[in-house]
Amino acid sequence: MSLFPPPLTADAEALLARFRAAGLRIATAESCTGGLIAGCLTEIAGSSDVVERGFVTYSNEAKAELLGIDPSLIARLGAVSAEVARAMVEGALGRSRADAAVAVTGIAGPGGGSAAKPVGLVHFAAARRGRDPVLERHVFQGDRGEVRLATVARALAMLDALA
Repeated sequence: MSLFPPPLTADAEALLARFRAAGLRIATAESCTGGLIAGCLTEIAGSSDVVERGFVTYSNEAKAELLGIDPSLIARLGAVSAEVARAMVEGALGRSRADAAVAVTGIAGPGGGSAAKPVGLVHFAAARRGRDPVLERHVFQGDRGEVRLATVARALAMLDALA
């Protein structure tokens, strides 16, 4: 039995097949999902030939230490920003052997939101090595679990577009 809903598992299987066929490897850099993107991918048997590594950088310190993000960027713009998502994906590619990466940073709730950064806000970045990242901003509705699963689904779709 999978820990993830069948549609997510099917999406992860299809994504892995496309990356495998192309000979590409993936890295993830996750904040608000706490490793769920990598977990969804590695739920699939045989994923180790595609999933190169995952960075769970829940704290600002982890973002700086593991991904090389300048702490002043986080201090100036906040961890939940397009600029930090971009720096996360660039850090994941720079500190791995992966060909493609996705990064997410957001506010899953139920607390922590504000008028400027509401609960459900997630910034995404996805990139192939040597290419500019694709950035997206979404505000998902629902409880903490629903926001996190919606984030996983969108991250898988963004990765899939890079295969």
